Amino acid sequence: MKQVASSLAASLLCLMLAASACNSKSDQAAAGGGPPGAGGPGGGSGGPAQVLDYGVLTLQPSTAELHTDYPTALQGQADVEIRPKVEGFIDQVLVDEGAHVRKGQLLFRLNSDEADQQVRAAQSAVLSAQADVTTAQLDVSKTEPLVADKILSAYTLNAYRATLQAKKALLAQSRASLIGTQKTQSYTRINSPVDGVIGTLPYKLGSLVNATSTQPLTTVSSNSSVRAYFSINEKDALTLGEANKGLSAAQRLAKLPRVQLVLANGQLYQRPGRVEAASGLVNSSTGSVQVRADFPNPDGLLHSGATGRVRVPQTVPNALLVPQAATYELQGKRFVYVVGAGNKVVNTAIDVLPLTDGLNYVVSSGLKAGDQIVTEGVNNLQDGQAIKPRPVTAATATAVATPAAAPVASAR
Repeated sequence: MKQVASSLAASLLCLMLAASACNSKSDQAAAGGGPPGAGGPGGGSGGPAQVLDYGVLTLQPSTAELHTDYPTALQGQADVEIRPKVEGFIDQVLVDEGAHVRKGQLLFRLNSDEADQQVRAAQSAVLSAQADVTTAQLDVSKTEPLVADKILSAYTLNAYRATLQAKKALLAQSRASLIGTQKTQSYTRINSPVDGVIGTLPYKLGSLVNATSTQPLTTVSSNSSVRAYFSINEKDALTLGEANKGLSAAQRLAKLPRVQLVLANGQLYQRPGRVEAASGLVNSSTGSVQVRADFPNPDGLLHSGATGRVRVPQTVPNALLVPQAATYELQGKRFVYVVGAGNKVVNTAIDVLPLTDGLNYVVSSGLKAGDQIVTEGVNNLQDGQAIKPRPVTAATATAVATPAAAPVASAR
């Protein structure tokens, strides 16, 4: 029995030693990051970290086409409110909302009893005045031979002649009054003053309207050419003036490039416009100057009251363009990674213009022509990290920076 117990004790001691050795090896493996002899970063042999390749762009000066968008509200070349000049009931509505009308086209007919009565009264006054003139003329005609025969005095003839002149004056006055009443009566026929498009029709048949009605009968918008009003700040206005010193206001506007219109759906209007006018006053409350751009609208696509954005282009020669994706912002400043000696990246602060082309920044300071910048993966880099440069072109760098469109699911 003593021999059996000794054998069991010896076996347990061997098992405990073996377990202790296994635990020691596991701890060494965890501390060394891998088995002895393993290469690469974190390997137990402490080998060098793997150097990854990154796209690198060599900066070269180029001409940059930048733009600034300004919110705008469109107006027709002429938005004419159609209002009645006389009181009356709407007898006919001869157009529909959104219809295209020509200048002089009949839009409404009013039923105005008062205007009709005035015309009839004026016609009666003309007939009465004509009768008075005829009577006065007869008095003159029958008196003239009597005066010639010395039967009546010349005074009587002169009195009749004066009466005739007075009656003729009253006839002329009556005829003028008739013309006036007929003109008033014509106001019951309401025509379009311009070519354009009919707006809303708030009044229906039988409605009583007059010159003091709150709403107009409708609005005719002449939209063969549409005006886009927008505001620029005082600083931009001064920059514009300094760039064209010695020129008149009209000459400065003529030198401005053509502008484009971004519609409410984000689409670009195909016909460019021109800046035609700018206010000579700065709004003291907003510090802005109102500007007007005109866009041709032969197809009638643009409507008065619509909204959009006026896109004003600006050309910057000899500009250094940096893809927006190659930059990052830290504490209000913008940075890029410049490839330095030994292909190690250097964290570099840059200043950029507030204008962009939507994909690139224009560098105003911090970089120079010939500098190489990392264009991808900048969030994974650290200052002083070594990389393997992979040359890319500006077009490639911009394409990489542009996110791909998400696939569109088919409708079921």
